[in-house]
Order: sequence, then C-alpha cells, then structure tokens
Amino acid sequence: MRREKGFKIWRFFVFSALGLFLFFVPVTMSGTRSIMLDHIVTVIHSIFGENIQYYTLAVVFAGTLIPILTKTWKKSAFNILFTIFKILGLVIGVMVVFNIGPAFVLDENMGPFLYYSLAINLSLLIPLGGAALGLILGYGFLVFIGVLLEPVMRKLFKTPGRSAMDGMASLVGSYSVGLLITNRTYKEGLYNKKEGLIIATGFSTVSVTIMVVVARTLDLMDHWVLFFIIVILVTFLVTALTAYLPPIRNEKEIYFNDKNSITEEDYEGNILEYAWYKAKQQSHSARPLREDIWTNFLEAMKMTASVVPSVLSIGLLGLIIAEYTDVITWISYVYYPLLYMFPLENVPLIAEAVTISIVEMFLPSLLAAEVDIVTRFIAGVTSISAVVFLSGLVPAVLSTSLNLQVWKLIAVWFIRTVLSLLIVIPIALLIF
Repeated sequence: MRREKGFKIWRFFVFSALGLFLFFVPVTMSGTRSIMLDHIVTVIHSIFGENIQYYTLAVVFAGTLIPILTKTWKKSAFNILFTIFKILGLVIGVMVVFNIGPAFVLDENMGPFLYYSLAINLSLLIPLGGAALGLILGYGFLVFIGVLLEPVMRKLFKTPGRSAMDGMASLVGSYSVGLLITNRTYKEGLYNKKEGLIIATGFSTVSVTIMVVVARTLDLMDHWVLFFIIVILVTFLVTALTAYLPPIRNEKEIYFNDKNSITEEDYEGNILEYAWYKAKQQSHSARPLREDIWTNFLEAMKMTASVVPSVLSIGLLGLIIAEYTDVITWISYVYYPLLYMFPLENVPLIAEAVTISIVEMFLPSLLAAEVDIVTRFIAGVTSISAVVFLSGLVPAVLSTSLNLQVWKLIAVWFIRTVLSLLIVIPIALLIF
C-alpha cells in the first residue's frame, strides 16, 4: 500500500464526530430523548409555531410547480402520473391549512394527520438531514465503515459495506435520511440499481423514535428492549432473505448514467489498515465543508419538494381506501392460510393489520391496540419490518434517481410481510 503525506486528516475526526453526534447519539432535552437532529426540528417547530405549516405548503407548491416549469412532467407516463399526484397533494395541503373542502379530507385522521404528522416533519427533516449528511459521507467515515463491513454486507445482503450507514441513518434518524444517503451514493456510481433496491426496501426502516411510538400505542413499553431487538433481527433477516428472491433477484445491476465509480485496489496489510488508508484519501480530496453543506442542502430540498406533495396525495388515497372500502379486508384473506397454521386468537384482525401496513405503518398499531399481547406484538413487529408503505416510503423512493417501479415496491412489501409473519409468530407464541 502506498503511503501518502499531507492528508487533511483532522477533517475525518472532527467532521465525522460531529456528524455521528447529530445523527446517532441520543440526547435528552426538555424530557425527550432523541437524536440531536430531531431536537433541532423540534426547536424550529417551537420557534415558528403554527407558521411552519405555511413553509411546508410553500415546499408542496414548489414541488408541484417544478416539473411543470421544467417540462419534465411529460417525459414519460410515470412523470405524468407523479405530477398529477403532486397537484393533488397541493390541493390537499391548501384544504388542510385553510380548513376548506370536503369533510372526509378534513377528518383529523385523514388530511390533517398526513399534513401535521408527516408532511411538516419531512419538510424539515430531509433538508436539515441532507445538509448535515456531508459530515459523515464526505470526509472518510463512510469509506472507513464500508471497507470494514464489506465482507459481512456482501455475504448477508449482497450490498456494499457502506450500505450499513443507510440502515443506521434510518434507525436513528428517518427512512428519508437513509434514502438521502442511498440516492446520493447511487448517483455517485457506488451502488448499482439492484443494490439500491435492496437498500431502499430493506434498510430504510422507521427510526427508533417511531418504534417507541408504536410500542407505546400497543402498550408494549414494558417489553421495549425485547420488542426493539426482535424488530431489528426480523427486519434485517427478512432483508437478507428477500435479496435472494424475485423481484430483487431479477433486478438489473446497472449504474446511474452508466457511471461505475467502484475501484478495487490491491493492498498490503490487514483490512483495518486499508480502511484507514481509504478514509485518509477521501478526507484529503474532499471539498470545503461550507460548499459540501450547501450542495447537499440544495439536493435535499429538491427531494423534499418532490416527496412531500406525493405523501399527501398517495397517503390520503390509501387512507380513504382503508376507511371507506372493503379492499383491505378482501386483500387480507390472502394471509389466512398462513395465519391458521398457528394457534392465534385473532387471525382476521392480524390479517387486516398486516395488510393495512401498506397504506401507513402506524395503522396496524391503531387497529391492534386493544387486543391480546401476542396479536399486538405480531402487528407491531410486522408493521415495521415490512418497511414499505404508501404514505411515506413509496413516495420517498419514487423521488430518488433509482427509478423503481411501484409494482416492485408492493411485491417486496408482500414478500417481506409474509416472511416477517413466519419469523415473528413463533417467537411471539414462544415468549408470551
């Protein structure tokens, strides 16, 4: 291995440490324990109060206007459909903010739930998270972790070692933050499309904070540590299995704009020495922090403007289907043969709970909040390990450059749900 001199290695330590603190270190403030990035969002909320809703509406408006002004809306049938969803998202946002429109949109569990619980948080979290991502992505830390975890990640998940950071960012921050990392890394030619699909649908799970909310809703906080451990084990075991099944197995291994930036080098010494060498190399060549933050912020704002309108429209459509039709009940029948293999008390309820997770991952917890603990545990774990849901992750994935089809995302959701049930049901029956 060739030794280099003059590396700006202080940036590796200082910027990486700051990034890890913002994204991964829980801090207690005002009685709430969460990561610093989440606390910053809370502070912004408290400073601007109700006025923050107008900022989010401006983001929705910009996201709707951009494809029309740039004329990208007519490039494909997908772009046309996605633009229609954005326009609908703007209409829904205006209805909610100004309290006008039909009652079913203004129902507190419909439009207001999506706007105030999801859209506002996403409109703040994605830009702030994106601006700060450069701290852990641009100065050597991601490369260091990637080299060290390469053998494990390749063997278990068929993804590069650096993809571990995507999962970590989702767990401690948000799936939107994890997808920011995935999208940027894919565009840099460090993931191919197949790896991007595995990561986006396997590692972009909800944060630990959201897991706590699910556990509280299901009255499982007495078993929080057990619940968290089982969720993590089931989620990533299912991810490992789905990598070997269609549609992921059949995905093409192509790169963004045919740009493959992965280079393999021969090196002397152990893997730790090589990881350190690569980290120093990136730290030396990285651009100035101010420039990096601004570039990442602009990219994250574009993603925010694309995601938030779609969250409102696709999310509301899913909630309407769940509330006013029997579609969820009909679809849930497909799980009956699997569920009746086990001595469960509430097969119909479990079937509906796991089915409705495709709409919004919180809904299974609301549906199963008052039943036996086995059912609650199964519903909670499965709703998280399924990963894919229409009100949040799907619009976020569709806003990336991965160009994944919706049917593939839904197919992955179904496979993940089935595998999650097969794993978690025996565990729940054994424990409780």
